[in-house]
Amino acid sequence: MLRRSLTQATAEALHAVEFVTLPREVRARAKLCIADFLACALASRDLPWAIQAISLATASAGVPPRHAASIVGTGHAVAASDAAFANAVLGHGLVRDDMHLGSVSHFGVVVLPVVLALAERHGATGERLLSAMVAGYEAGGKLGRAILDVDVSRVFRPTGITGPFAGAAAGASLLGLGSEEYAAALAIAANTAAGYNEWAATGGSEMFFHVGFAARSAIAAVELAAAGAHASPTALEGSAGMLAAFGKARGPGIGRPFESRPELLNVFFKEVPACNFAQTAAQAARAVHERAPVDSDGFNSVVVRVPEAAAAYPGCDWSGPFEHVLQAKMSIHYNVAAALCTGNFEENNYLPAANPEIARVAQLVELVVDEELTAEFPRRQGAEVTVTTVAGESFTHRADDVAPASDALVRTRFLEAAERTLGAAAAGRLAAFVDGIETAADAGELARLSATRELRGRIAGQAT
Repeated sequence: MLRRSLTQATAEALHAVEFVTLPREVRARAKLCIADFLACALASRDLPWAIQAISLATASAGVPPRHAASIVGTGHAVAASDAAFANAVLGHGLVRDDMHLGSVSHFGVVVLPVVLALAERHGATGERLLSAMVAGYEAGGKLGRAILDVDVSRVFRPTGITGPFAGAAAGASLLGLGSEEYAAALAIAANTAAGYNEWAATGGSEMFFHVGFAARSAIAAVELAAAGAHASPTALEGSAGMLAAFGKARGPGIGRPFESRPELLNVFFKEVPACNFAQTAAQAARAVHERAPVDSDGFNSVVVRVPEAAAAYPGCDWSGPFEHVLQAKMSIHYNVAAALCTGNFEENNYLPAANPEIARVAQLVELVVDEELTAEFPRRQGAEVTVTTVAGESFTHRADDVAPASDALVRTRFLEAAERTLGAAAAGRLAAFVDGIETAADAGELARLSATRELRGRIAGQAT
């Protein structure tokens, strides 16, 4: 008997995921991931990159209704791959979506658009949708742990590498593909890994579209596999496979799915609408703000200690100038300055032109790699902020790990975004559906409940 390849073994383990075997905490976390994704997507609807993505997705008209999928927060129904692309960009629009530290990846903004589109197009129960989500997060998490390190992340966008694989696993599970087809979907998706990090320092919008490309590629991989496409069973570990492409062919390989704590439980939700590597530093700066009775013009210096991975990630060690929102959201300097100046993490803080004092304080920040924090990463993501005043006083706060947004905060942000976009009654129906989604006979209703009844004026005009 021929030895199973790594791709085949991974597919078999993920194919075996069933709702009845999922622990209660995994089911609860999956629902919270849905709420977090929808909160971000609904709140991002009118941002420039969201409008651009929706315009592209709606450019091809004439999709028969039975094959259409909804774009969150709009009245548009388009091809499944186009809906997945647009919804992924929407979900990533605030840079606040869920985070998996071990892979430095955002899985919700790929996995959720894929399962929403496929469930609406092909039909699936709520139980199947939740199981598919778990498989997707597991696949992406294991792949990312094997490939992503400081050196790879300097150049390649982590979610661009892991996202198509995670999305394909979720899509293959949702459609109930056999293990052979499942493996083909994973192998094809592995061939679409892409995305570079040059955008980070310049504030380019590529970052928002990386996840859209990943979601669209995942759907293509799943539907090609379902149609009988043949793919290399050694697409991951072969001499010219994915691990070799990133210099990991001689490493330990990809861990077996579910051999330890489910990867979905290793995901956290951001409190700060900014880069993952700025989260803890911003939280430490807020703590200093609460203790230091000093106005920002009284700061003499600001020293921020972080793990090497944080300092090395493109765009994070940047003190300005700040011309674009993404430059501000990526910069640890800017995030720390914003928290020190305002004591909060409001979205308006990240408009550089409107916040010259934050930009000025960012120039005072010195970033230092801390050996102890580096040794703890990625198990923990710590940071330390020390502010010295012109009067010679010093205030320090050290956080051993990032503090995730609470379940209550995720839920509140979801309800607020849904009410603003859909109205109170529709938001209530959507929230109730998410709460009880495991009982749904048609999980495709989730996407339809997330849509509006009217087209957005600017977008509708562009699509005609």
